[in-house]
Amino acid sequence: MNGYGEGLPAYRTIRMTAQDGPIAAFADEEAWRARERYPTIVGMGLPAFVAARESERGGWEILGSAADAPQGIRDSLASHFRRLAKEAGEAGRAGDRKKCRAAYEKLDWVAVDELTVLGARYRVVRVEQFIRLGPDGPEPPRPSDPDPGEVGEAYRLPGRLKGFVIDPYTGTGLAEGLLKFDLMQFVLKAGTAPPEMRGDSLRAVETHPGGVLLPAEFAIAECGKDGRWKPHSRPAPSPQAARDRLAMDFRVMTPIREQLDDAEREEYAKAADRLDEKRGAGVAVAGRRFRVARVEQLVRIGPDGPEGPRPSDFDPEPPVELYSKQLREQGLLDNDDDEDAAAELDDDMKEMRRLMDKEEERRAARKREKEAKKGSQGSEKGSQGSK
Repeated sequence: MNGYGEGLPAYRTIRMTAQDGPIAAFADEEAWRARERYPTIVGMGLPAFVAARESERGGWEILGSAADAPQGIRDSLASHFRRLAKEAGEAGRAGDRKKCRAAYEKLDWVAVDELTVLGARYRVVRVEQFIRLGPDGPEPPRPSDPDPGEVGEAYRLPGRLKGFVIDPYTGTGLAEGLLKFDLMQFVLKAGTAPPEMRGDSLRAVETHPGGVLLPAEFAIAECGKDGRWKPHSRPAPSPQAARDRLAMDFRVMTPIREQLDDAEREEYAKAADRLDEKRGAGVAVAGRRFRVARVEQLVRIGPDGPEGPRPSDFDPEPPVELYSKQLREQGLLDNDDDEDAAAELDDDMKEMRRLMDKEEERRAARKREKEAKKGSQGSEKGSQGSK
């Protein structure tokens, strides 16, 4: 199916193809049911950003996880070129090392969103994020959504973004194709955002009329007193990674942020325990409701590839070396030493550190207990087999 008519370039088309295999077919069926159960699509607010490299085989390959602002991705690209420079130096390729070094030094000082290094184009890519809503709230994870990782360990696993190729020619199932078409028409409504943001949103539909869906991620949403759901955390790679973040929030951040007493802390700790034990989609605590919400992600595509950051996007931090220079000029950065920094932590920071240490100890004990139980079960099976 071509969403705009025949004879248009690939970035302005939507290819819907039959999905191979029972798992892919089941996922497409779930996506179709989601259109009926959660018919309203809303933007999450601020976008995310990823680093991508143009592929010789077509499309743009994502190099790592997402960040909340473009500068975080520029910093990750600088790290990428540092690694390449080191590898080139070890291999004796002095010319390549010099080019990679020039790239990361430029990124340390200048806010650039695209550069070509060793013949490959790299770009900071903008990702729009959406949540489906139904009568009962945001769409939770689907049965077909991968949910790897043990409790407390899922955040260590790589997400599905790294290695994903942003290519509008890749076919999708019928339901995802229709979703892509819907999201490509999305613009900020008048009165819901500053004029410059709405203007950028309207222009993007013209300059980048195509789109590619990225793998879904998962955020925590909270139901407000007015019955409306709002984001409580940024998206995580898997449902369990989102649960882990919420459990950590209940045990560490909420007690400090909300100035909880001992009884209230215990209530939130028990809610975190329920999250760990049930691995469910929602939890209620202290009159508040939270849910793991499925986040759809779209990269807009134009004739030159994926959309980069917009002028109105939140991007508060300058490049690292430039920022350090500004702090020194203002007398806010001491080049000598920071050996007294730990002593200057305020009470909240000290309490956060104590709770973090406690949480790490709890997770380590849980892991040891689970490994011991697994070893015990293995020994029992071995003894039964020898009889």
